Amino acid sequence: MMREDWIEVELGELTENPKNDIVDGPFGSNLKSDEYVDSGIPVFKIQNIKANRFVDKNIHYVTPQKSEELKRHTFKKGDLIITKLGDPLGLCCKVPEKYEFGVIVADLIRFRSSDRIVFDNYLIYGINSILIQKQFKEITKGTTRPRVNLTIVRSLKFPLAPLPEQRAIAAKIEQLFSELDNGIANLKAAKSKLEIYHQAILKQAFEGKLTKYKNKIESDLPIDWKLVKIEDVCEVIGGKNQKNVENPNGKYPIYGSGGIFGYADDYLCESGTTVIGRKGTINSPIYVNQKFWNVDTAFGISPLSNINSKYIYYFCVGFDFRKLDKSTTIPSLAKRDILKISIPLAPIEEQSQIVQEIETRLSVCDKLNEAIDQSLEKAQALRQSILKKAFEGKLLSQDELQTCRQQPDWEPAAKLLERVKKDSKTK
Repeated sequence: MMREDWIEVELGELTENPKNDIVDGPFGSNLKSDEYVDSGIPVFKIQNIKANRFVDKNIHYVTPQKSEELKRHTFKKGDLIITKLGDPLGLCCKVPEKYEFGVIVADLIRFRSSDRIVFDNYLIYGINSILIQKQFKEITKGTTRPRVNLTIVRSLKFPLAPLPEQRAIAAKIEQLFSELDNGIANLKAAKSKLEIYHQAILKQAFEGKLTKYKNKIESDLPIDWKLVKIEDVCEVIGGKNQKNVENPNGKYPIYGSGGIFGYADDYLCESGTTVIGRKGTINSPIYVNQKFWNVDTAFGISPLSNINSKYIYYFCVGFDFRKLDKSTTIPSLAKRDILKISIPLAPIEEQSQIVQEIETRLSVCDKLNEAIDQSLEKAQALRQSILKKAFEGKLLSQDELQTCRQQPDWEPAAKLLERVKKDSKTK
């Protein structure tokens, strides 16, 4: 329930002139990519606009003459920019200080709010809150490419608080988001350290440092180990086009570098084979514990007898296949290069123990990673929870509210809106 000194308004009421202050970009035919120049008047695109932040990358420009043609579709420092296409749409941020003037493309909206009515940061946080995002979703339900028109945007409902309260709410959101961002940064740092630990485990495993064998080391390897080539211990199986064997009810999965994407009536690789991309994704090995068909963009690395298949898999996980890529466009691997990779080979009994030691340690890593991922998801949910409380009037404490009421410009939102409208009419 809305507090008595708040009022629900339409977004258009937060401007001095809704038709001139909430405008979208030009039709595509009025601004073509071949009109972009190396310098001049900046053009903002949908990729630049995120919730509460501007992505200052890949800025294009038009000539001053072109911007004059598109005068209605321009922005200036202090304006808000909103996306009107995409999923989710309705993302909002402020024009950065460095951009005095510019042009928006067709899929954006320029929102010039009245600072007599609404504090811009309060408005930005409100538009990015679930309150407004939910309204955007409702008006685009069932459409394949969600898009909204300006009339709808101007009529979206928005909770307006007294001005001092707006400023206090925005400041409180900023403080809480800053604390949240610090927590997220720490979680991401921990995730990076886990990745380093993960790689260290694999490195130690194939140096003979995870097992308790006391053999002396020669050439950086235990004395009963030997350095061999992949071709000495594995068969590398080139994939084939699946067209002739594909069948939704087939017995065998079809694997590419990204995992399963179909089923087949026949197979190329035996159980215990490692899949590695031949083209595109070349550094994400997959272990397959059943017979399968591999597509022509993936190799199967299948161990010969007396070789532990998981030992080969974990070696592949720790090996950087990207250093074998000689292409200048799409990453790709050659079979001959894979066959010549050197692999430290332990005795078969020790291979099994090494696999067990790796899996024990990586299991702990995976659980910690999962906990971090869950915490990151909760952090994102908490961000929306903060915004929800803010725009329900529940974020500020009673003491903070009392401080707001003592500000010289405090007045109920309805009175504020009425006064500004009256002032505008007399001008």
